[in-house]
Amino acid sequence: MPSSPHPPRGSLAQVGDFGRMVKISHTVFGLPFTVVALLLASERRVADGGAPVNAAEVAWIVLAFTAARTAAMGFNRIVDRDIDGENPRTADREIPSGKISLTTAWIMTLLAALTFVAAAAMLGPWPLRLAGPCLLLVFGYSLFKRFSAAAHLVVGLALSLGPGGAWLAITGSFDNAATPLALMLAVGTWVAGFDVLYSLQDEAFDRARGLHSIPAALGTKGAVIVSGLLHLVTIAALVAVHDAAQLGPAHVLGAAVVTGLLVYEHWLVGPGRLEKLDRAFFSVNGWISLGYLACVIVDRWAA
Repeated sequence: MPSSPHPPRGSLAQVGDFGRMVKISHTVFGLPFTVVALLLASERRVADGGAPVNAAEVAWIVLAFTAARTAAMGFNRIVDRDIDGENPRTADREIPSGKISLTTAWIMTLLAALTFVAAAAMLGPWPLRLAGPCLLLVFGYSLFKRFSAAAHLVVGLALSLGPGGAWLAITGSFDNAATPLALMLAVGTWVAGFDVLYSLQDEAFDRARGLHSIPAALGTKGAVIVSGLLHLVTIAALVAVHDAAQLGPAHVLGAAVVTGLLVYEHWLVGPGRLEKLDRAFFSVNGWISLGYLACVIVDRWAA
C-alpha cells in the first residue's frame, strides 16, 4: 500500500523532488559511454578531413542524453505509480507517496522531452529526424514488463542509443558503423545484465503481480546466469570496439577494468546474496562507466 501522502510542497521543492525521482545522479551510468563515442567519432571526422569536435557539440550531446534519460525516467515513474505504490520497496517513491504531484511529474517529463528534441535539432538533421523514434523507444520500455520478460533488453537498448546518437551527431552519417555498433552492444548488454540483477529484489512481487521479468520467469539462479551471459557479451563487444577503432594499450586496461568489476559484481550478488545489491548496482556500475571513460581518454591522449 502507498505510504501516507505528504503535505503540499512548493514549486522549487517539487523540482528537487523530481530530480530525485528520476535519479538524475544515475546519469553517470550511461553518459560516460556516450562521451567515449563522441571522442571516437571526433577522431573519425578528423580522419575524414573534418574538424575536431567543438565545445558546443559536446554540450548539446550531454544535454540531449541527460534530457532523454530524464524524460524516460519521468515517464516510467508516472506509468508505474500504482505498481510502485503496491510494492513495499517502492511505496515511498515521490508520486505514490505524494511528495510530487502527478501534474508536476507530467510537466517536468514533457519539458525534458522537448529539451531533448531541441538539443537533437542543434546537432543536425539526422539527430532531429530520429528524436521522435528514440523517445518512443525510451518511453516504451516502461510498458514492456507488463507483457514480456525481454523488458531488460529494451532498457539496455534505450541506454545504448546514447553512443549511437553521439556518433551520428558528430560524423553526420551511418558510415564506419562498426565502432558505434560494437559500443552500443557493449552498453546494451551491460545495462540489461545489471537490470536483471537489480530486478532480483522484486522477484516475488513481480510474480504475484503478474509482471514479467527474468527473475520472475527463471528464478534467482536462472536470472544470475542470464545476467552473466549478457555481461560476457559486453566484454566481447569491448574487444570488438578495440579492433574496430584500432585503440591502444590504455583501452585494453579499460576493458580489463570493466571485466574485473563485472566479475566483482557477480561475486557480490547471487542466490541468497542480495544484501549487497545496492553496492553492486550503484557503486560498481558507476566505477565501470567512469573507469572505462578515463582509460579511453588516456588511450587517445597517448595515441
